[in-house]
Amino acid sequence: MASVILSTLPPDEGELLGVQPQHGEAAEKFTRAFLRSQKVESVLQHQGVVMQYTRKWKRKGKKTKAKGLSAKERRALGVFELKPEHQKYELFLPLHDLWKQYITELCSNLRAGSNLQVMEQKLLKADFHGAILTVVRSKCPSYVGSTGILVQELKHVFKIITKENRLKTIPKRNSVFSVEIGDFVTHIYGSKFEFRSSVRSAKKFKMSGTIDL
Repeated sequence: MASVILSTLPPDEGELLGVQPQHGEAAEKFTRAFLRSQKVESVLQHQGVVMQYTRKWKRKGKKTKAKGLSAKERRALGVFELKPEHQKYELFLPLHDLWKQYITELCSNLRAGSNLQVMEQKLLKADFHGAILTVVRSKCPSYVGSTGILVQELKHVFKIITKENRLKTIPKRNSVFSVEIGDFVTHIYGSKFEFRSSVRSAKKFKMSGTIDL
């Protein structure tokens, strides 16, 4: 030890313990001998004492994902229903203009002599919201001639808004639709489009030789 603090033992405590007070060098020797016997001196020589610390780990709870509405709840709330006051043809003309820009960029190489298989693959995966669809053939004659802007595509139906501000639901199955793309007119066989638009955009289609209603 670099230094030791010594103090005189009070007489009454000395008598109680049966120890005679030591002075000077004798007191220092006694103190050192006592510390060595108690194995304290080696501890006091250390300048720092490392304290053990145990970190308390927080229990990680299960992360709960935000639960969205189920399909049944969406139908009950009418989330995708078009309100009567919004069923106006002119309201969807800007959407039609945007679609024409989109389809022009998608089919930028569409011209006479273009690779039709490549174009067919692009059109099969294209988004037709905003396109003007016309029913040219159908097993239900009342649908033939119906034309309007496509405002909603579901798995089995197209919903179009006509110039008479009427919302019509046309089944895809057993119907053929025509759509103008620039100077070209293409036909959509609804029976081959019975997918949601999000699924159809990622699906790989196989070319078939003949297509029937």
